[in-house]
Amino acid sequence: MNTSDMLGEIKELNLTYLMLAQHMIREDKSAAVYRLGISQQLADILASLTPGQVVKMASANVLLCRMRFDDRLILGLLTSHGKEGAMPQSHAAILLTGQPVEALA
Repeated sequence: MNTSDMLGEIKELNLTYLMLAQHMIREDKSAAVYRLGISQQLADILASLTPGQVVKMASANVLLCRMRFDDRLILGLLTSHGKEGAMPQSHAAILLTGQPVEALA
Protein backbone atom coordinates (compact mmCIF):
# COMPACT_ATOMS: atom_id res chain seq x y z
CA MET A 1 0.00 0.00 0.00
CA ASN A 2 1.48 3.33 -0.98
CA THR A 3 1.21 6.56 1.01
CA SER A 4 -1.60 7.96 -1.10
CA ASP A 5 -3.69 4.81 -0.60
CA MET A 6 -2.98 4.86 3.14
CA LEU A 7 -4.08 8.49 3.45
CA GLY A 8 -7.27 7.66 1.56
CA GLU A 9 -7.95 4.80 3.97
CA ILE A 10 -7.35 7.08 6.96
CA LYS A 11 -9.80 9.64 5.60
CA GLU A 12 -12.41 6.95 4.96
CA LEU A 13 -11.96 5.56 8.47
CA ASN A 14 -12.25 9.06 9.96
CA LEU A 15 -15.48 9.71 8.08
CA THR A 16 -16.96 6.37 9.12
CA TYR A 17 -15.94 6.93 12.75
CA LEU A 18 -17.38 10.44 12.90
CA MET A 19 -20.66 9.38 11.29
CA LEU A 20 -20.96 6.42 13.65
CA ALA A 21 -20.12 8.60 16.67
CA GLN A 22 -22.77 11.15 15.69
CA HIS A 23 -25.37 8.43 15.20
CA MET A 24 -24.55 6.82 18.54
CA ILE A 25 -24.66 10.16 20.38
CA ARG A 26 -28.00 11.11 18.85
CA GLU A 27 -29.53 7.71 19.66
CA ASP A 28 -28.29 7.35 23.26
CA LYS A 29 -25.82 9.94 24.47
CA SER A 30 -24.96 8.22 27.77
CA ALA A 31 -24.20 4.90 26.07
CA ALA A 32 -22.21 6.67 23.34
CA VAL A 33 -20.08 8.54 25.86
CA TYR A 34 -19.31 5.23 27.57
CA ARG A 35 -18.65 3.24 24.37
CA LEU A 36 -16.61 5.96 22.65
CA GLY A 37 -14.67 6.92 25.80
CA ILE A 38 -15.32 10.63 25.30
CA SER A 39 -16.53 13.43 27.56
CA GLN A 40 -20.06 14.83 27.57
CA GLN A 41 -18.65 18.09 26.20
CA LEU A 42 -16.98 16.36 23.26
CA ALA A 43 -20.16 14.37 22.60
CA ASP A 44 -22.14 17.62 22.41
CA ILE A 45 -19.65 19.07 19.92
CA LEU A 46 -19.64 15.95 17.74
CA ALA A 47 -23.44 15.80 17.72
CA SER A 48 -23.67 19.42 16.58
CA LEU A 49 -21.28 19.14 13.62
CA THR A 50 -22.76 19.81 10.21
CA PRO A 51 -22.17 17.30 7.40
CA GLY A 52 -19.66 19.73 5.87
CA GLN A 53 -17.75 19.99 9.14
CA VAL A 54 -17.69 16.20 9.46
CA VAL A 55 -16.28 15.83 5.93
CA LYS A 56 -13.68 18.54 6.61
CA MET A 57 -12.60 16.90 9.88
CA ALA A 58 -12.48 13.48 8.23
CA SER A 59 -10.07 14.77 5.59
CA ALA A 60 -7.32 15.12 8.19
CA ASN A 61 -4.34 12.89 7.43
CA VAL A 62 -4.23 11.58 11.01
CA LEU A 63 -6.55 9.09 12.70
CA LEU A 64 -9.24 10.81 14.76
CA CYS A 65 -10.03 7.71 16.80
CA ARG A 66 -7.61 5.91 19.07
CA MET A 67 -7.21 2.45 20.52
CA ARG A 68 -8.41 2.33 24.10
CA PHE A 69 -6.64 -0.89 25.03
CA ASP A 70 -3.17 0.42 25.76
CA ASP A 71 -2.85 -2.15 28.50
CA ARG A 72 -1.74 -5.76 27.99
CA LEU A 73 -4.42 -7.03 30.39
CA ILE A 74 -7.25 -5.38 28.46
CA LEU A 75 -5.82 -6.54 25.14
CA GLY A 76 -5.63 -10.10 26.47
CA LEU A 77 -9.21 -10.02 27.72
CA LEU A 78 -10.52 -8.66 24.41
CA THR A 79 -8.73 -11.34 22.39
CA SER A 80 -9.50 -14.24 24.74
CA HIS A 81 -11.19 -17.19 23.04
CA GLY A 82 -11.41 -19.55 25.98
CA LYS A 83 -14.21 -21.48 27.64
CA GLU A 84 -15.33 -18.42 29.58
CA GLY A 85 -17.49 -17.09 26.73
CA ALA A 86 -18.28 -13.39 27.08
CA MET A 87 -16.84 -13.08 30.58
CA PRO A 88 -13.37 -11.81 29.52
CA GLN A 89 -14.96 -9.13 27.33
CA SER A 90 -17.18 -8.10 30.23
CA HIS A 91 -14.10 -7.75 32.42
CA ALA A 92 -12.40 -5.67 29.70
CA ALA A 93 -15.47 -3.41 29.52
CA ILE A 94 -15.31 -2.89 33.29
CA LEU A 95 -11.62 -2.00 33.11
CA LEU A 96 -12.22 0.39 30.21
CA THR A 97 -14.87 2.28 32.18
CA GLY A 98 -12.21 3.09 34.74
CA GLN A 99 -10.04 4.83 32.18
CA PRO A 100 -10.27 8.61 31.89
CA VAL A 101 -12.40 9.90 29.03
CA GLU A 102 -11.03 11.94 26.15
CA ALA A 103 -11.49 15.55 27.17
CA LEU A 104 -11.02 18.80 25.35
CA ALA A 105 -7.91 20.70 26.33
